[in-house]
Amino acid sequence: MTEMLDMRRMDEAREAGGLGEERVAIGERPLRIEDLVGLARGSLRPALAKRARERMARSADILAGLHDGGSDIYGVTTSVGGSVGTQVPREHAADFSLNLLRMHGVGSGRMLDDVEAAGVVTARLASLANGLSGVRPEVAERLVELLDARALPRIPSQGSVGASGDLTPLSYVAAVLVGEREVSFRGEEVEARAALEILRMKPLRLLPKEGLALMNGTSMTTALACLSWYRASRLARLAARLTAMTSVAINGNAIHFDDRIHAAKPHPGQRQVAVWIRDDLRGARPVPSPAHLQDRYSVRCAPQIIGVLVDALAWARTILETELNGVSDNPIVDVENEVVLHGGNFYGGHVGFVCDALKTAVANVACLLDRQVMLLCNPAENAGLPADLVGVEGPEACAHNGFKAASIAASSLTAEAMKETMPASAFSRSTELHNQDKVPMATTSARDLIRILDLSEKVAGISLLAACQAHDLRGAPDDGPLAELHRAVRERVPMLREDRRMDRDHEIVIRMMHAETIPLGDPGIA
Repeated sequence: MTEMLDMRRMDEAREAGGLGEERVAIGERPLRIEDLVGLARGSLRPALAKRARERMARSADILAGLHDGGSDIYGVTTSVGGSVGTQVPREHAADFSLNLLRMHGVGSGRMLDDVEAAGVVTARLASLANGLSGVRPEVAERLVELLDARALPRIPSQGSVGASGDLTPLSYVAAVLVGEREVSFRGEEVEARAALEILRMKPLRLLPKEGLALMNGTSMTTALACLSWYRASRLARLAARLTAMTSVAINGNAIHFDDRIHAAKPHPGQRQVAVWIRDDLRGARPVPSPAHLQDRYSVRCAPQIIGVLVDALAWARTILETELNGVSDNPIVDVENEVVLHGGNFYGGHVGFVCDALKTAVANVACLLDRQVMLLCNPAENAGLPADLVGVEGPEACAHNGFKAASIAASSLTAEAMKETMPASAFSRSTELHNQDKVPMATTSARDLIRILDLSEKVAGISLLAACQAHDLRGAPDDGPLAELHRAVRERVPMLREDRRMDRDHEIVIRMMHAETIPLGDPGIA
């Protein structure tokens, strides 16, 4: 009965559009960030490509043959890390593989949500599908089945230094395969073994190297970074549209966004943002004459500020997709020469650096939007709008304060986002008997980036409400992208007239951002 109910929920979710039907064959072609996002959200469904199964079977056979032949293989015939000198006899190799994942059950912190956990599983599958890790295709097939059924490992967010990969978090992925620990299954926390029984799956017995191969990589950091990249790309596009709204609201000078200016210093991101703003100004009410010859930097320099994030995202895509589709494992199997190679591809330095860079670029966009809120609220700069965008006119206006507290909240959130920009890699530690004597702290950086995005999206939410309020007071646009955005917000949140609590208004627009019901168009960051 339980199985029937769970399958029915999945069918209902697909009919409602919550789960997709389009399949992505992992290992057929390199995954893009959008593929991971779709698989993580369930709008795309996973499969394991035939050629990936063939590659995996080949590498597993070679590894087994080398083990049978007495070759020295890290994590198979030896213990791990600083204990590499401890020999593991053949009769104990499978038990060692199991105990390795049990040992790493020391995670802490918040649990990843379902989308994040699904992203982690997807990223690990992408690495294993290369067929260089000595892992049987049956292991990857089981991960595909669990991902498709949305039976997702409960993964604590803390406990990794980013090398040797995300050992502790990924042990929670490996544990589910053997029927241990917990999964999130259709919105409930369930014992992994019980979920496997519902899905009519038997726990796997991991062979030597398989426990290590499931854990020894950057898949958690990479997944979180890819999901954050996607959020940051939408934030960049929203920030450009909010800049257009702010420019119109303060009777700003649209010449600031003329392509002739940006062609003179042609950073691609800067120029793209100027294009977005010009497009968004279509249909806005013409302003007889701008209030300022030169607007404040938070409007005039918006393409140069948001453009940094856009250019950083374009650069980051290459690195993240290389990491996503690469083999972040050790040791790896050279299938052509049938030897095992020992190295350090588990090191998360590249993805950690991306996250540290994006942290600063995202926080600066939050700072930009916070300053735009101040422009809208300040009667010395907003071209005749009421102070703090108070929506009440006449004698009663003195009893209301409009967006005064909201602007303070935006400033607080921005300051916290800026504080989080310290590079995590600057705090490298020597750990594990000094075997891991230089580590990237990449997972910490990815968590920092998530935190900064959370804060920055809240600032953007306040900025969006303030811009809509300014347009209500000035006269809402009749046509074009700004009118579409204004209408979408006003369908959910009414204009602020008399003072009221605004936290729920903020929550509504944040949910709209995450549900992608705020009209933005495709950011199109290549």
